[in-house]
Amino acid sequence: MDPRYPRPLKIHLVSSTDSPEFTDLTQSLTRSRIIALDAEWKPIRTHHQSSFPTVSLLQLACQLSSDSVESDDSVVFLLDLSSIPLPSIWELLRDAFVSPDILKLGFRFKQDLIYLSSTFSSQGCEQGFDKVEPFMDITSIYHHLQHSQPGRKTSKDIKSLATICKEILGISLSKELQCSDWSCRPLTEEQKTYAAIDAQCLLEIFNVFQAKVIKEGSLIHSPTESTVYLGLKEVLEKLDVCNKIVRMKFHEALDIVRATTSYIYPNIATEEGMALRTRPRNTLPMDELLARVVNKYGEEILLKESDKRARTSKRKSKRRSSVGLICKEKQGQSFEDWQGPPPWDLTLGGDGHPKFLCDVMVEGLAKHLRCVGINAAIPYSKKPGPRALIEQANKEKRVLLTRDAKLLRHDYLIKNQIYRVKNLLKNEQLLEIIETFQLKICEDQLMSRCTKCNGRFIQKPLTTEEAVEAAKGFQRIPNCLFDKNIEFWQCMDCNQLYWEGTQYHNAVQKFIDVCKLNE
Repeated sequence: MDPRYPRPLKIHLVSSTDSPEFTDLTQSLTRSRIIALDAEWKPIRTHHQSSFPTVSLLQLACQLSSDSVESDDSVVFLLDLSSIPLPSIWELLRDAFVSPDILKLGFRFKQDLIYLSSTFSSQGCEQGFDKVEPFMDITSIYHHLQHSQPGRKTSKDIKSLATICKEILGISLSKELQCSDWSCRPLTEEQKTYAAIDAQCLLEIFNVFQAKVIKEGSLIHSPTESTVYLGLKEVLEKLDVCNKIVRMKFHEALDIVRATTSYIYPNIATEEGMALRTRPRNTLPMDELLARVVNKYGEEILLKESDKRARTSKRKSKRRSSVGLICKEKQGQSFEDWQGPPPWDLTLGGDGHPKFLCDVMVEGLAKHLRCVGINAAIPYSKKPGPRALIEQANKEKRVLLTRDAKLLRHDYLIKNQIYRVKNLLKNEQLLEIIETFQLKICEDQLMSRCTKCNGRFIQKPLTTEEAVEAAKGFQRIPNCLFDKNIEFWQCMDCNQLYWEGTQYHNAVQKFIDVCKLNE
């Protein structure tokens, strides 16, 4: 189980249609009531791209049919699109995308679908994908949940998936691998877990939403709601329903006929010559409660031909061309490779103690640096502008650490005040900073700073009695510590208390291994 996610995940990497994992996928799709979709690709880092990124990984989190509203029976499949011949899975995915028996979930999935359609089209599947139905966007679900809370003002801001997960599930979703190279093989275990969690959390959010609307009784049963999911014979046998059908929109009635015809006679063709395959024959019908949710809140994603064409801006590329050359030249000269000396250098009037400022893109690195005894601050505000970051770094004589290439373009940067971190994972980022700035780390430094605020600890440890008194109304000390002869340490800035328990010793050992202090 991943420590960042409270539930165990069943993850299957599908890299071949001959594999047992692919067999599991096809079987799971026949039993799925809900599928959460997500995709990963390597970003194209250019302003005038003429094609869409190639999708490297497609995630399908399948919630299998169960009598329970909040089913725990779910599994995540990671489809390695760089290994599987795409024509061999195109029809399977297309049928799942349009199956009326399966609700599809996604987070702003239209862009993913555009890139996915382009990827399949480039590999011989000319039609690609143009429709996902029935579908619910997690952004819409979040807004519905906000509206259902009396007295709460609905925010018009577009929330990130990490923010929504934090608010609804209480889970901190790490996004540090979002921009990693998803085309590289093999995928790391961290990438697999990240990709699986991104899809699985969509199921969890929907389950919260479904349970809430059912509890509030906002799903009013109507005879016409369930008729869409019946065969034509069953519909006609219900006399009280037949009168309703006359008043239905023509295309809704046609959907019933098409779904029923394709279910019984899958090879019958329409006037356009396309086989009627609205409902795959081997999927289970949607249960009544879920059908009501879909009937009231469901939507669809429908791609137009214009959506499938990559847009380019000649005017934009012309305007930026000269600026881009200057920026690249400046980056190559000053920032991509550290040249030094840093602002804390004694020859520059510094105190000789390394100090860093980690922006929001490498905030996790700040905690790692603190754990090895390095002074690492974070910005004053949650969303600081470039000028605010640079001013804080200048004022406190810190080197600004970032992964944002845009920060390197500002002309008012002072030399040797900024460094662009190249690695994505926090442990590798820590080693990169230690090696680049030639930091000396010893075991005595480990866990010597407050990981919460970057403050230093008091010189003399507290007894248990002193710690209990200091923690009153501020922090709870576990009862199991009272009978142990343990020393407590308090941060001089935020008053947070620490003690040398199991977590402390595990952390010390972790950073001994990461920093290779035993070698």
